[in-house]
Amino acid sequence: MLAFITKLFFLFAVIDPIGTVPVYLEATKNFDKVHKRKIALRASLVAFFILLFFIIVGQLILDGMAISLDAFQISGGVILFLFALTMIFGEGKPQDEKTNITDYKHVTIFPIAIPSLASPGAIMAVVLLTDNNLYTIQEQAITTGIVFLVMILACLLLLVANLVQKKIGEYGITLISKVMGLILAAYAVQSILTGLKHTFGFVS
Repeated sequence: MLAFITKLFFLFAVIDPIGTVPVYLEATKNFDKVHKRKIALRASLVAFFILLFFIIVGQLILDGMAISLDAFQISGGVILFLFALTMIFGEGKPQDEKTNITDYKHVTIFPIAIPSLASPGAIMAVVLLTDNNLYTIQEQAITTGIVFLVMILACLLLLVANLVQKKIGEYGITLISKVMGLILAAYAVQSILTGLKHTFGFVS
């Protein structure tokens, strides 16, 4: 149960649906309520299938390129750490992604599904959490279920985005995103340390 909660919290942090709220509100500002709901549902579903694709194909790519588990843990940790730094020290997910919106007519895929929900960090995280060398098929299925659960939570947050924005405010949302970045940075460092320990034979 503890492992389930830990993964849920971690995936919620890396996907950061709360940080997507301002992006969603900005991207859908020209749509009526009905279309906004459809965009929220479709974007969440598309983001889930993108992550599911990398859960399935990610392992095949690693095996095909003969990348060792230790190398992937180190490189994946470095990428996640750099991604976390942008969340902590950058302008913040909402401000950064809002400035990238150029087409307000087609916003379901970009920027809501990608890169706001299915971000590069989220893709790397799900691949790390479903490595065949570390996790059983049952554990990988549970992780996939957790990803789906997080996307349901993300969809619900987008459906009540105006209320979330009103209660927390954009500054509060940016602050939460930075805290999520700290959690992600801690996981990334742990992944790097684990890979280094195994590489140099210091297995604890």
